[in-house]
Amino acid sequence: MPAISRFFGIVITMNYNDHSPPHFHVRYGNRKALVAIDTLGLIRGHLPPRVLGFVVEWASQHRAALAENWDLAKRQQPLQPIQPLE
Repeated sequence: MPAISRFFGIVITMNYNDHSPPHFHVRYGNRKALVAIDTLGLIRGHLPPRVLGFVVEWASQHRAALAENWDLAKRQQPLQPIQPLE
């Protein structure tokens, strides 16, 4: 599960050949979540509200890059890093 971005202790990853809907994985400490790319809603898991806010802010700025990485992952191509939230 390659990391595509890291910021504020948050690790964003994406799996190759993962199930639909298009999503990314978030790790923060011992917490894990899946976030949908199209709606930015939680599919599974739980994050502290502040962390979820950072993730949604970051993802809203990089939605096109996330969708592109999803397509790359489906084709088993190397994923592109995405700038962290600053």
